[in-house]
Amino acid sequence: MPELKIFSGRSHRALAIAIADTIEHELGKCDIENFSDGEIWVKYNSNIRGDDVFIVQSTNPPAENLMELLIMIDAAKRASARRVTAVIPYFGYGRQDRKDQPRVSITAKLVANLITEAGADRVITMDLHAPQIQGFFDIPVDHLYSSAVFMPFLRQFSIPNLAVVSPDVGGIKLARAYAKRLDSELILIDKRRPKPNIAEVMNIIGDVNEKNILIVDDLIDTGGTFTNAVEALKDAGANEIYGACAHAVLSGDSVRKVEESSVKKLFVTDTFPTRIVCEKIEALTVAKIFGEAILRCYNNESISTLFDIDKG
Repeated sequence: MPELKIFSGRSHRALAIAIADTIEHELGKCDIENFSDGEIWVKYNSNIRGDDVFIVQSTNPPAENLMELLIMIDAAKRASARRVTAVIPYFGYGRQDRKDQPRVSITAKLVANLITEAGADRVITMDLHAPQIQGFFDIPVDHLYSSAVFMPFLRQFSIPNLAVVSPDVGGIKLARAYAKRLDSELILIDKRRPKPNIAEVMNIIGDVNEKNILIVDDLIDTGGTFTNAVEALKDAGANEIYGACAHAVLSGDSVRKVEESSVKKLFVTDTFPTRIVCEKIEALTVAKIFGEAILRCYNNESISTLFDIDKG
């Protein structure tokens, strides 16, 4: 049987180590260096011919992270690995998944093409910005959900008189699934976005008065959508407000926005390599679910039970 080998790029090595630890496996040794001009050089330090290779690398900006993944995939294929799986905890450039205005790129499709052409045989990722991005790939995609981590935690946390809120129309399916499993009401915020990274709250569809709120979303970038939603809900009479978000991008002054907002606690995962210093933000690890997915993929076992949600 081919040997299991796990390697890590430099975008989020801490998570890669944690993933390997959960399945009691050591990370393979791989040299990754930059030439003086910034060009990336990769070399695997052990024989991987005929092996099942898993490369853990988030593709968040800078674009060097994506380029590094492509080079690692190419190097593995040229070293005669039997199968190469790209393990992408955070799939960067996934927000541009359609032509919503003239003369723009669909970067999610572009990145899918690049990963496929580099030689990846399979992709394991989590909470894509839009589930249909799976269809942009011409190779199998195992799409995991952070809800597998959040749901047991939230049930134990046990928030009374709870209503689940989707901060926009695009997240309604995810919010509905959370509401169903937490046996709570579903609230929708109808927002209008005048330009990228700027969100304006328009209408709250549903009654939030004197209810505790859980806002669920796939990612928080500038924090504008999330904090605007928090304040709108508070103004509408909500009691305690919590958030659950898979990818804590948290760019610019977003952490300050969260700290100064009325949110009581924001739960995130460690898919994104962010050093968070904020008492209101608590990170849960996804290492175990990725480790289990890698092990099941290696053993050719079903991993559908790890998908958990998005069935609402």
